[in-house]
Amino acid sequence: MPTLAVDRDDLFAHIGRTYTDEAFDELCFEFGVELDEITSEREEALKSDTVKLSKDQIASLSSSVIYKIDVPANRYDLLCIEGLSRSLKIFLGDMDAPAYQRTTPEKMETITVQQDATSQVRPFVVCAILRDITFTPERYASFIDLQDQLHRNLCRQRTLVAIGTHDMDAVRAPFHYDARRPDEIEFVPLKSSDDTAGQAFTGRTLLEHYETHPDCKHLKPYVPIIKNSPLYPVVLDNEDTVLSLPPIINGDRSKITLDTKNVFIECTATDLTKANIVLDTVVTMFSEYCDKPYHIEPVQVNYVDSSGVTTKSYVTPELPTRRVQAGVDFINSLIGIDESAERMVELCNKIQLGPATLEQSADGKQMLEVSVPPTRSDILHPVDIAEDVGIAYGYNNIRKHVAQTNTVGGEQPLNKLSDLLRDEIGRAGYTEVLTHGLCSVRDNFTALRKPVTAAVSLSNPANVEYEVVRTTLLPGLLKTLQHNKSASFSAGFRIFEISDVVLPDDKHTITQTIVGARNERRLCAVYAGPTSGFEIIHGLVDRVLSLTEVAPEEEYVANSTKGDEEKFRVARDGWYYTIHELREDDDAASTYFPGRAAEILLTSPATSGEKVRIGTFGILHPEVLGNFSVGYPASSLEINLEPLM
Repeated sequence: MPTLAVDRDDLFAHIGRTYTDEAFDELCFEFGVELDEITSEREEALKSDTVKLSKDQIASLSSSVIYKIDVPANRYDLLCIEGLSRSLKIFLGDMDAPAYQRTTPEKMETITVQQDATSQVRPFVVCAILRDITFTPERYASFIDLQDQLHRNLCRQRTLVAIGTHDMDAVRAPFHYDARRPDEIEFVPLKSSDDTAGQAFTGRTLLEHYETHPDCKHLKPYVPIIKNSPLYPVVLDNEDTVLSLPPIINGDRSKITLDTKNVFIECTATDLTKANIVLDTVVTMFSEYCDKPYHIEPVQVNYVDSSGVTTKSYVTPELPTRRVQAGVDFINSLIGIDESAERMVELCNKIQLGPATLEQSADGKQMLEVSVPPTRSDILHPVDIAEDVGIAYGYNNIRKHVAQTNTVGGEQPLNKLSDLLRDEIGRAGYTEVLTHGLCSVRDNFTALRKPVTAAVSLSNPANVEYEVVRTTLLPGLLKTLQHNKSASFSAGFRIFEISDVVLPDDKHTITQTIVGARNERRLCAVYAGPTSGFEIIHGLVDRVLSLTEVAPEEEYVANSTKGDEEKFRVARDGWYYTIHELREDDDAASTYFPGRAAEILLTSPATSGEKVRIGTFGILHPEVLGNFSVGYPASSLEINLEPLM
């Protein structure tokens, strides 16, 4: 949860009211944020264990009271004093929510993006201009602090988005966004150390300087983002002056000062959606200091290919005002109140979701339709509207009442069975492992000598290891053996896992919705050692079914030396199992050594007397073991536990 540190007197001046510490703490609770700490610069220095200052240095620090306020991680509009004070004033009814507008300049400024080059490193850029803005030392500090807060949170340490701000009057439009070889970029960066002030660097030497210079520790974490890229992104003006080397540093030529009147803001990104949110947040927060408050000048972004042909174009900032609906009954039910629809419309004005209107849904239900401003990117679902209505209504105003139903919490039966089996299999000498639910197509199918069939796949996998959701637990156990080659296999290596696999299923529904897939709880175990261990895995099969009170069929018992013992077995009526050899033309047989695999067949009341396969086991095929670099013979077992319930 981000923490915003603000000077108490400055905050009260922005709000136009004063509070005691206790009263402001209560206001924060009502608004949905938390006053975490009340401190000062001097007090922070005295408490610090890492920074030791002299008495004179401590005496020179300010004793002004600082409020440290924890804000929700998705409320980017509360990451600066301007956004927090504006939201509190609207919540208190001291001002109406402002309307943010894009101006219509006589000539719109443009930025041209060299698409073929920038697509290799940071493909997107969005821009805006704040005209006739007035900075004071406090406003300037807040302007810089908001950028730092966004970089730490939404921008993910500048990996997704990097913000650049420039003095519009110090450069010449139109602007250009390109990606060039590191040695072809040369400029004077903003001052980062006393001994290099005013010194020009190439892109390569600049990053090497930031990696090694002790005064540049604050920039060193960002160097790896682009260091190994063949091209570095660069923003330039029409005279080829470097404005910034994103996501590292801005140029000294276009630096912002207290005298700056026109600010050009550019956000380069790998995620266009987040770039638009970041830009909208910055301009909506600080456009209040323009001569025309809340008016933002747009910039046209043109993408061109290597031949100079425009491939796409858009205008930013977007400053969207969205309409989102939530059912009145749904809101009342979720919060636990009984407010009229008309009252909810009034409450929306306190939380910047007005003007709100009432509509009728297709099934006749009354719907609350709210206006979501560009500052509220956190509103994504009717639940978000209900949460804000609850804040406007007041958590302390919600009446407590005894629940109409009394229930006793308990473990789900399938989870309870899984836990009991984990204990028993562990006592049998097996070590439990927990493997990743995602795997590659190769591991899930090809490496097991299976044809590639349907599986739940990821549209944008992070790498080849996370392409599909596993349909079997076996690859995870074999990779565990692969990564434990140094362990001793002389006494046999026994591992198991009880987890879910995900199978495509077009008929599976949850709350009347076809989800297209279903989970299935399975047990998988592997034995690897000097021998194949088929009899050991076979014994585990019998042990598991014995523990779940399933009796072997008479034909199966006749092949065993434990005939007399079966008289004393505890079993459920109508529940039986048997073991049959797995046919070589079976789809599951390809994973196992020919003629050394079996299927587990279950008969239960749920199967209407028919035998249903719930699992297979056998000696793994040498090719499968080779695909996972397992150097010992091994046997495996995989059972679906759900039919045993």
